[in-house]
Amino acid sequence: MTAWLVRGDDPVLVAEAARRLVHELGGGDPLALEELAGDEVTVDQVVAACQTPPFLGERRVVLARDVARFGADELAPLLAWLAEPLPTTRLVMTAGPGRLSPKLADAVRRAGTVVDASPGSKARDRAAWLDQALAEGPVRLDREAARRLGEHLGEDLGRLPALLEVLAAAYGPGARVGPGELAPYLGGAGGVPPWELTDALDRGRAADALVLLHRMLEGGSRHPLELMATLHRHYGAMLRVDGAPVAGEAEAARLLGMAPFPARKLLEQARRLGSARVGRAVELLAAADVDLRGASGLPATVVLEVLVARLCALARR
Repeated sequence: MTAWLVRGDDPVLVAEAARRLVHELGGGDPLALEELAGDEVTVDQVVAACQTPPFLGERRVVLARDVARFGADELAPLLAWLAEPLPTTRLVMTAGPGRLSPKLADAVRRAGTVVDASPGSKARDRAAWLDQALAEGPVRLDREAARRLGEHLGEDLGRLPALLEVLAAAYGPGARVGPGELAPYLGGAGGVPPWELTDALDRGRAADALVLLHRMLEGGSRHPLELMATLHRHYGAMLRVDGAPVAGEAEAARLLGMAPFPARKLLEQARRLGSARVGRAVELLAAADVDLRGASGLPATVVLEVLVARLCALARR
């Protein structure tokens, strides 16, 4: 293979994956690596670097960052090089969120591979990603420390590479790290995915829901109205299936336009609450929405805390 494209939504994780890949390809030697980054870099400069033979070595590694900013009309020289690459060049490109030219992705697949640096949106995928990252990291976390780290970081997995390097600097490479050694370096809690909050609301766990609310607002940097939109979707879906002629999760999934598993959870919760409480939840959401837009004068955090407490109380009745 002569070309790699590292993609992902988190720029920190993309950069870390690219760094590891460059090191594996031999780019750890400054004489073997040329890095091209910045808005002033052109496709022609990338191609010129790829066409340059190695100096005092067998191969040359070219790292081109943020290639998603190149339009389809600019990519012609790079696509031509990928069709007939120089055998001594290893080209690594990175691309963050946003539209990437399909022609470039296809050309990379023919000459090499596309690397997905995203942990994934599902809890199982994120847990597997974290396990692998810890296994490849510079220190060894025991089971309890790994569990606490995963819970603490939540969605903010981009903090993991720097945190592992700090632990290695503090305790030494290869050191075994337990919860006690981990705690001083954790920092603030990261954000959490929306389903963790809605699950806590559905179970009536007010204390857990309030903690998750603050993690979404602070660690996850979500705007209060963005969080309200999540809750509107959740309870709005219950309102749609409440009383609808659906026999099970498959029919609920078709009605709601979502996967069977979350559709089944919504259907079960709607039946558990009943029509009156589903309707009351929608009324509480509407009142909180008006308050967030200035009707009450209360801080947004207080409005949301009251809303979460009331929704949990509905679920516990």
